[in-house]
Amino acid sequence: MTRLNETLTAYQRNDPAARSKLEIFLLYNGLHAQIYYRVAHWLYGHKCLFLARWVSQRAKRRTGVEIHPAAKIGRRLVIDHGTGIVVGETTIIGDRVKLYQGVTLGALSTRDGHHSQPGKRHPTVEDDVTIYSGATILGGNTTIGRGSVVGGNAFLTSSVQKDTRVVIHAPETVFKSRKGEQ
Repeated sequence: MTRLNETLTAYQRNDPAARSKLEIFLLYNGLHAQIYYRVAHWLYGHKCLFLARWVSQRAKRRTGVEIHPAAKIGRRLVIDHGTGIVVGETTIIGDRVKLYQGVTLGALSTRDGHHSQPGKRHPTVEDDVTIYSGATILGGNTTIGRGSVVGGNAFLTSSVQKDTRVVIHAPETVFKSRKGEQ
């Protein structure tokens, strides 16, 4: 119960829209995904592999968040607007991490498939990291250093040192009227 209370408190601190722990517990799909994950992770650790995957797939259908039961997730994770988040099998997520919608923590694809790469295939996210919407972080050798912030729509396949801000500069947006005026 302590871990759940810690997570509820983390949501309250990180989401200005959160009015109460009861609201978070009943309505936040990111929290629901974590509860399913904790059950699936426990089952996975006790060699109930099929049942663990069944729980994780049920979570995906109900919450829109897919977390492999073998992933390792620390304390006080906040998943804000979690729809579309994918966390791969060998991903490691530290404490006090915040993920926004559409984040992928995945593997690099190989021509011969993932079986040709034994071992860690998914990234490591250290403590106190924020990863904004649409970011994709791939590869088992990729580490996002402690205290870093990864901006929206970033695509990373290499590590980021601690306390680094990764920002993607989008091309300039130009508005034109139908009459050709700017």
